Amino acid sequence: MTSTARIAALYHYPVKSARGIELERALLTSAGFADDRRWMVVTGAGRFLTQRELPRLALIQPCLSPTELLLSAPGMPQIAVRLSGSLERRCVTIWNDSCDAFDEGDDIAHWLQNLLRRDCRLVRFDPAHRRLSSRAFTGEIEAENRFTDAFPVMVISNASLADLNARLPQALPMNRFRPNIALEGPQPYDEDRIDELRAEGICLKLVKPCTRCCITATNQDSGQLEGDQPLQTLHSYRYDSALRGVCFGQNAVILQGAGAALMRGQTVEVRWKRGAAG
Repeated sequence: MTSTARIAALYHYPVKSARGIELERALLTSAGFADDRRWMVVTGAGRFLTQRELPRLALIQPCLSPTELLLSAPGMPQIAVRLSGSLERRCVTIWNDSCDAFDEGDDIAHWLQNLLRRDCRLVRFDPAHRRLSSRAFTGEIEAENRFTDAFPVMVISNASLADLNARLPQALPMNRFRPNIALEGPQPYDEDRIDELRAEGICLKLVKPCTRCCITATNQDSGQLEGDQPLQTLHSYRYDSALRGVCFGQNAVILQGAGAALMRGQTVEVRWKRGAAG
């Protein structure tokens, strides 16, 4: 069976674990939204860093121009990272994956170190490198991603957030959950039952629930960890024993549509999983 939904919002996150940018139009690539998680902060040894360890990463606001990545943060001068030029290649690690990347140099490293108060550097994903999502969830699909945790696109419905907020002592904004696509129209947690989202020339397949961590408890405006919500509440009704975590939102891969674009307000066709009614 099929039905429709509306794209309520689109987001990308040029620097992994930094603030997101809300988009009117999101260009698709084979590895997700263009420029999504194209950069990542790493230790001096090349291991990835996120808000799990450094909540202050939330203070970094990226802005992209045709020639530069601009980074700003409270109390810091804005710094520009040029998109062209010769960079040192290095190998970095994210979870269990080793990836080829380019080091953005000492100036941005010193800027980050002053803000985050630890040794770290900024790297850019090497587009010649193919990092694939787990075939345990994608099957025969070779789903590329850059520096996302595991899959190229995250989908959440506004109704799911509204339902969660009705259970919480204090409502939380969508930015706690860092989706790429927020849907309007589906009922709470309908994204769990969606097989595909389709538009002209575009097909996204939802493949795995997203297990949640302490980033959801981090205030994305202040960069401060705030207690144990929403994880405590999610654990009471959204715990998945097979995945050993609380689930909120669905990871998706791109079956078709590289070079096409999604638009805020666009209507998409919803194809449900076998046995699931819309």
